[in-house]
Amino acid sequence: MAYKITEECTNCGACESECKNEAIKKGETIYIIDPERCTECIGWYESSKCAELCVLNACVPDPAHKETREQLLAKWKKIHPGKTPQAT
Repeated sequence: MAYKITEECTNCGACESECKNEAIKKGETIYIIDPERCTECIGWYESSKCAELCVLNACVPDPAHKETREQLLAKWKKIHPGKTPQAT
């Protein structure tokens, strides 16, 4: 499932620069994650980098966007056509 950023976000921006899918953008009050671009880092890494980086635990799985590993990998391939995933 895609991740989301909770109200605990302090707008440090560490997660935005780490997201290779460009799914994280600065919102009006906190950073936001576009669920159409979030693959939980499937295709790049074995785990979600935004969640690992956030010392406030503000990056959490979004239960409104449940996806299987296969669906996340298919989304990654759509976002990055012609590339080979580094981690699956």
